[in-house]
Amino acid sequence: MKQRDMFLQADAALRSVIDRITPAQLGLPAPAAWSRTENPTLRDILASHAEDEAWLPAVLAGRTIDEVGDTYQGELLGDDPIGNYDRINEATTMVVMADLDPDKVVHLSYGDYPLAEVLQHTALYRAFQAWSIARHIGLDYSLPDELVENLWEQIAPDIELWRGFGVFPPEVPVPEGANREVQLLGKAGYWREQSA
Repeated sequence: MKQRDMFLQADAALRSVIDRITPAQLGLPAPAAWSRTENPTLRDILASHAEDEAWLPAVLAGRTIDEVGDTYQGELLGDDPIGNYDRINEATTMVVMADLDPDKVVHLSYGDYPLAEVLQHTALYRAFQAWSIARHIGLDYSLPDELVENLWEQIAPDIELWRGFGVFPPEVPVPEGANREVQLLGKAGYWREQSA
């Protein structure tokens, strides 16, 4: 299932960035657009990703928000934020790698979708967050080539439709001769020059 491949690549990309966050960086301010929390920190963003990871196995099993309740809300990071995120991520990865029915209807807060489409939706969020967090904390980071190609194949053809739903910001210009990753980031409205 190509959507599963893209999800696993995007999820691994996000984890690889999260694993490079230092304890001191967790207290850094994060862009307000990344969170519903007032004055979010990078730890708040990590907490949101941990909750999202923890929810996904229940979503893929077909459970609704009402059925799950507040099971995955609250403090999931504890005294070992990166380690606890990694443990949640590993559990989710095992579920996604199982024998899943791509056509099974699963329930998100914004509607019911085939499982494969849910993995696609989730993958694009994780992929662009991986790049954005890396850029935010000054990492020398590029999205993996295979992930970039999957995003081009699965997301780029419908990017204006996604943009119409408010998923992507306006397209931004990129340097002439930019590589495939930078072209994709520009098309999706995420490209920013690295600060000096």
